Amino acid sequence: MARGSPKTPRTPSILRPMPSLIIDQNELRNWGGLWRGTVGSAKKAGTPTTKKADRFDKKQGMDFGMVFDKAFAKSLADMIGGVDILAPVNDALLPPNPNCVELGKTRIVGGIRPQNYDAAYRPDGPRVVYDSKTLNDTKSIGKNWQNMVNDLATEASTVHTRFPYCIVAFIIILPRPALQPAQERALIRTLERLGSRGDELDQNHLAEAIALCVWDPDFGTIDPNVPQKDSILRIEAMPERIYPAYLDRYKNLPPHEAEEMHEADEGEDDEEGAN
Repeated sequence: MARGSPKTPRTPSILRPMPSLIIDQNELRNWGGLWRGTVGSAKKAGTPTTKKADRFDKKQGMDFGMVFDKAFAKSLADMIGGVDILAPVNDALLPPNPNCVELGKTRIVGGIRPQNYDAAYRPDGPRVVYDSKTLNDTKSIGKNWQNMVNDLATEASTVHTRFPYCIVAFIIILPRPALQPAQERALIRTLERLGSRGDELDQNHLAEAIALCVWDPDFGTIDPNVPQKDSILRIEAMPERIYPAYLDRYKNLPPHEAEEMHEADEGEDDEEGAN
């Protein structure tokens, strides 16, 4: 019997702790200028529209989330082993490269409905999915924050019912001038409950990680005092929740199966250096 051609060796991805998400302050400040101003998104002909001040129009609100989407994708790709960040192919159900982080509208067929996420890692099905949510003015926050919470629970549920080992992460972005104190407190309490999924046997509607970012349009900064320093909703806490969960569920499984060999090699190097 003739043998087939030899397979090309696959380069393993060596896991490493997930780095902090780096949000570009200059980019955030530029978006703050748009939020404060009255210039809206351009029409197809290139003519700019007008909008009310202290808010984004619909397209600006959607595009603004990309500031955080890029930061998340970069941090996730570094954790996975420095893999490429690629755009999904239309509504394809598979990634353009088996071992990449996708940034952009990524379609996952869940147990409740198909759902588009803003970033994902799915080498053999979804292992990590991520979505950002923005509410961009006082009226929108007051009217829609509870509906947004329902959307988060549904997005987590639709993935977890089919893929219970998948890590679901969200970033919620709200402008400081538009967030009222009572809404802030209620939102924090609700999101802390929703972002508390501990393992693959936990409730499906919970997410493994949620970050709440309250941003200042004038300075391009994220409020350092909201949520409180010990809250799981701090953006700096997101890697601390995602990396241990990923390690627990996927360490030494393809494409990370060389992890133990890598650790053994490092141990041998340390021993040789000591001699």
